[in-house]
Amino acid sequence: MTLNDLLNQRSEWLKGEGPLSDIVMSSRIRVARNIDKVPFPHWASKEKEDEILNMIFEAVKNLDQFKGSLFLKLSELDSVDKQFLVERHVMSHELALRSNHKALALTSDEVISLMINEEDHIRLQVMKAGFNLEGAWEIIDEIDTQLSQKLTFAFASDFGFLTACPTNTGTGMRGSVMLHLPALVMTKQINRILTAVAKLSFNVRGLYGEGTQASGNFFQVSNQISLGLTEEDIIENIKSVIRQIADQEIAARQNLSNNHQQMLNDRVFRALGVLENARIISSNETIELLSMVRLGIDVGLIKDLDKQQISELFVLTQPAHLQKISGKRLSPTERDERRAALIREKLINKLS
Repeated sequence: MTLNDLLNQRSEWLKGEGPLSDIVMSSRIRVARNIDKVPFPHWASKEKEDEILNMIFEAVKNLDQFKGSLFLKLSELDSVDKQFLVERHVMSHELALRSNHKALALTSDEVISLMINEEDHIRLQVMKAGFNLEGAWEIIDEIDTQLSQKLTFAFASDFGFLTACPTNTGTGMRGSVMLHLPALVMTKQINRILTAVAKLSFNVRGLYGEGTQASGNFFQVSNQISLGLTEEDIIENIKSVIRQIADQEIAARQNLSNNHQQMLNDRVFRALGVLENARIISSNETIELLSMVRLGIDVGLIKDLDKQQISELFVLTQPAHLQKISGKRLSPTERDERRAALIREKLINKLS
């Protein structure tokens, strides 16, 4: 398996499978771990970071879950490859920006990824399609148990797992769910909902996580609190909030279909028309328009397009993916032109 092989497969978060998949794109569990009695990455020497990197790589390579996986030292990748991994949601911006003495282990199906020397020595992530936090937790719990038999983690009886950021101390676990909420945005209810979610101690972020704004009507909801709760508590808290948000989105979609059909039709088919005919289109506009087309498929207005292929365009039209597909670096203008051509090609092939 090579990095370029990922171009030929669908990312886990785009598969459109699992419970509530019309609204919940993916569920992710991430745990942070640090090696005992070793400085955290931001404080460690270069030599110590390299030592930790090699130690963790050796431990991970022997796990059954990582057989046949990609093991990548970030210093050996160019900026396009690193951004490509960020766009596929298997690596953070932080790791891409500060890549010396850092690494990534990634399974062939892109469900499991492990970042080494990001903010913590280990950031282990499992992502599942749809609303499936339990499935993600089951996998990550098993890997975490196996790693703890090979590595000694920093742990205190009164604080739990010790992490670089105090908000992760305790279980060291963050659960997050990516939601597609176009109807709540269109009916101007989204700010009220997000304000209520924040008051319940949940973070709301954009399509690409921390530091990003919502685009394409995508929102990531995750727990803020890790200390004083069990992993099961965190999962149940997230599930409760997500169910309420999903119910609101379902009601908003029904309201649009029943009471604002013409406006909904216009937004959906106007978006499809632009995508089918544009010769130059930006990444942000593409995401917004694809969101409307996806909504049109979900509510039954568009019947001759495949939702998975539309969802896949969210990633294929991102800057690094376009350059990987083209096999060369592209200027911003060239990317906008190539993006429009790729969208037309995918839509025409599907409709013909």
